[in-house]
Amino acid sequence: MRVSNLFGTAPVTLGGVHIARGTGGASIQATTDTLLRFNGQESVTVPAGQEAWSDETRFSLPSQTDVAVTVYVPQRTPVATVHSQGQQTTSVAAGNALGSATFTSTETRQSYYWVTGIDVRNDEARGVIVAFGDSITDGAESTVDAVNRYPDFLARRVAADPALEGFSVVNQGIGGNRVLNDVLGPRGVDRFQRDVLGTTGVTHAIILLGINDIGFGGFVPEQAVTADEMIAGLQTMVDQAKARNVEVFLGTLLPFKGAAAPYYSQEAEAKRQAVNAWIRANTARAKGIIDFEAAMRDPADPLQIRPEYDSGDHLHPNDAGYEAMANAIDLALFR
Repeated sequence: MRVSNLFGTAPVTLGGVHIARGTGGASIQATTDTLLRFNGQESVTVPAGQEAWSDETRFSLPSQTDVAVTVYVPQRTPVATVHSQGQQTTSVAAGNALGSATFTSTETRQSYYWVTGIDVRNDEARGVIVAFGDSITDGAESTVDAVNRYPDFLARRVAADPALEGFSVVNQGIGGNRVLNDVLGPRGVDRFQRDVLGTTGVTHAIILLGINDIGFGGFVPEQAVTADEMIAGLQTMVDQAKARNVEVFLGTLLPFKGAAAPYYSQEAEAKRQAVNAWIRANTARAKGIIDFEAAMRDPADPLQIRPEYDSGDHLHPNDAGYEAMANAIDLALFR
């Protein structure tokens, strides 16, 4: 397991980290509770700007299994490295609850703290598909705890396909992320190397990023970017993937007419159209494209999301919309 203090300004001490099969809420299957050690020690101190991997530990993790990670923080600790929109319930309790089959939480949240990855040794592993993007990849507005983000639906499709046995899907979406501006996380062109190409076993990448570059420019003019600048950023990521022999696919940007003004405007729409035209032409020479827009647009008004797929904010899909996105991906791309 990887624990991270990449964005901290002071060391972070974790007094203990356990992994177990999750049974819902703040409960685990106690017989599976497993202590993780770091260089043989139960606790780990991670310096500012660094990460740490636990020692290898025997723990059975079948496909599509829910796991629960329990972290004990022995002292007041500022949180800087956090996934703020997890769409999954995190339970917080006072004191040391490591190893507890269940505990009474003092509060619940939807953020993940410090834990940023779990690697599983699998002799049958053949490939890892990394979904890279913003809140639409992150699963914003999907049902909490339902595991209905588009990469989740994709993972279930992949797991059910005998021809893709040994493949897995990793979600590297960050809400608010952009191609070119460091806002709500490092910009895409900077984090692609770490979050995609640094993912263990990566063989394929799906890039769906750019709508925030377009939309947030309406709120903060100094952060506005042109379609050509966005295209250049996407091209950089495609080139990096190809240089590492990772097959990369570009996704078209979803319709967003009706999103709160000035996020949506005619000028913003023109940028989206220009970026999508470039993606569809595959001038970047990616391995291929995934036309998410075609799967999501309303036939009665192609500039907006189909009503049955709209979460209500006219920007993010609902659960049915995320499933439609996953179904728009031809699994033959990965075979």
